[in-house]
Amino acid sequence: MLNMIEHGAPTEKPGLVIVHGLYGSGRNWGVIAKRLSDERHVVAVDMRNHGASKWTKTHNYPEMAEDLAEVLRSLDGPYDVLGHSMGGKASMTLALTQPELINRLIVADIAPVAYSHTQLQYVKAMQSVDLSKVSRKTDAVPMLETYVDDPQLVSFFLQSLDAPNKRWVLNLETLEAEMPEIMGFPDLDGAYNGQVLFLSGAQSDYVKPEYRDRIKALFPAAKFMKIPGAGHWLHAQKPREFEAAVRAWLNRD
Repeated sequence: MLNMIEHGAPTEKPGLVIVHGLYGSGRNWGVIAKRLSDERHVVAVDMRNHGASKWTKTHNYPEMAEDLAEVLRSLDGPYDVLGHSMGGKASMTLALTQPELINRLIVADIAPVAYSHTQLQYVKAMQSVDLSKVSRKTDAVPMLETYVDDPQLVSFFLQSLDAPNKRWVLNLETLEAEMPEIMGFPDLDGAYNGQVLFLSGAQSDYVKPEYRDRIKALFPAAKFMKIPGAGHWLHAQKPREFEAAVRAWLNRD
């Protein structure tokens, strides 16, 4: 079972499972999860090879979808699911293969397509950190900055650094080896006919207009919304706007 961080208690409203993206963790979503838990039970998971969850030699979407299925089966009734980036792809895979486990789906800044870019440069950046010289997180900042020129991303990666134990809580070896799987998307038949919101950053190019036909083929009821001024990490860049959009969509009739 994946590591779960629970916020709030079950209410009459469907609960919400939050699924983080690549290099993230359930803890990254703590503020948004706590705020949304004023109305519903919220569970933020650590995906395999991330955070406090199991490390494996494989990292593909059918397996990640089954990990999520195990979590949802342990909860009371279908939950809404919010997945960002890699977590969005895992959530879409689950919706297409085991739709009965999901009440409604929110996909944050990702599409059900294979991407040509890679995220390997960030694996290399984290692997470049000399952990023997790290006693607190700030010690790693100059080492990361050699490879990462975005201060917000440096702060994001530091959340996965366990400085006292001189380790990353990310299975960088597997994530590096499985990057083609992470950037891809399974070839799945059928469609998920439930309610789906594709919530994107207006400044991101992850959900392009030319992907709409593929999205609609797999998710016929898909709705689209963009958050102005936000890029791919929309929940970190515009947290209040992101929370408001999610809350409004979950609470609508």
